[in-house]
Amino acid sequence: MENAVRMLSTLGLMGAMRSLSSAFEATTGVLIDADFAPTQALLKRLRDGETADLVILTREGLDEVIGEGRVAAESAVDLARSYVGIAVRAGHAHPDIATEGALRRSLLAARSVAYSRLGASGIYFAELIERMGIAAEINANAIIVPQGFTAERLVSGEADLAVQQISELKQVDGIEVVGPIPHNLQTPALFSAGRMANAKHAAAADRLLRYLSSPEVAPVLRQSGLEP
Repeated sequence: MENAVRMLSTLGLMGAMRSLSSAFEATTGVLIDADFAPTQALLKRLRDGETADLVILTREGLDEVIGEGRVAAESAVDLARSYVGIAVRAGHAHPDIATEGALRRSLLAARSVAYSRLGASGIYFAELIERMGIAAEINANAIIVPQGFTAERLVSGEADLAVQQISELKQVDGIEVVGPIPHNLQTPALFSAGRMANAKHAAAADRLLRYLSSPEVAPVLRQSGLEP
């Protein structure tokens, strides 16, 4: 399609893109054909030869594909930061996660914690519980999700707590975000976008990049759990 731009995006931007896509399409007449998956899965697909016009990945992931010549370096823009948070099923008590000690107690008190295997948040959380010395206890009953939204395991009743980027937790209905893991225990993920070097619709991709990095989209990013 001549008036479409093919976008591969990390899951963290899925919520924001729901409303941003329709606004962009209404203004420009350019359709966005978007596919969402964890950064690691997208990197594999790109290396296996999948084509697109535009990608949104973690900054580290984007830098890797720029280094491989797949994304035009001069097109790269940083869009938003994302913190890892904790959610419970709607209506359930919110555990105390304000400090490292409180977080440790709340994780150990949970019947089961859901986290992801493939996403940046899951890799970070696995390292965090290792560092806190509670990995064996947590992993004995953890629900480790191969990919997708960990908060779905709250709704199904399989887990008491779900851990993921706040913007990803917010994708699931029937849950409540308790808040971020204390900021001193985490480095926020930076989501960044760039145009593919072999983009079929380079002009449309550049137009979308300008829109996504403009101040007008900041409120939508904030609402979806991201920090512009």
